[in-house]
Amino acid sequence: MSIHTSLDMTADRGFMSGYLDTLALVERLHRLLLDVIKDEFERVGVLEINAVQALLLFNIGDNEVTAGELKSRGYYQGSNVSYNLKKLVETGYMHHERCEIDRRSVRVRLTPKGRGIRDVISTLFENHAEGLMSKGVLGPDGLEDITASLRRVERYWSDQIRYIY
Repeated sequence: MSIHTSLDMTADRGFMSGYLDTLALVERLHRLLLDVIKDEFERVGVLEINAVQALLLFNIGDNEVTAGELKSRGYYQGSNVSYNLKKLVETGYMHHERCEIDRRSVRVRLTPKGRGIRDVISTLFENHAEGLMSKGVLGPDGLEDITASLRRVERYWSDQIRYIY
C-alpha cells in the first residue's frame, strides 16, 4: 500500500466520521426542537396537541392543502400525516372538506384555534431568530452557509431515492 492510498483511507474515515456526527446532530436538533416546542406549550398551557402537530399547523399556515401535498412538499413522511391531521380536525384546530374535483381527497385548513397555535410557534421562532443573532450564536452569513449545505445534502439524498426507483 502506498503512502498516498493510506492518506486517502485516513481522509475517507475522517469524512465518514464527520458525516455520521452530522447525521446524529441533525437528528438531535430535530428532537430538541420538538422538546423546545413542548416546553413552550407547557408554559402557555397548550396540552391538547403535541409538537409534531404544532409544526404541522405552522407549516400549513394560511394555505389549504391535502395530506398528499404536505408529503410532496417534504414536510412529513409516512402515515403519521393522516393520523395527525385527523387528530387536529377532531380537536378543532383544522377544518376539512372533500375536494370537489377528486372526492377521495380531503383538503384541510386551519381554524381560528389552529391559527392561534401557528401564532404561538411563529412568535417562538421569531424570538429564537432574534436571540441567535443578538447573542452572536449565528448571523445571516452563517445561516446561509448552513442552509446551502443542508440543501445540497437534501438534493443528494433525494437523488439517491429517485435512483433506486
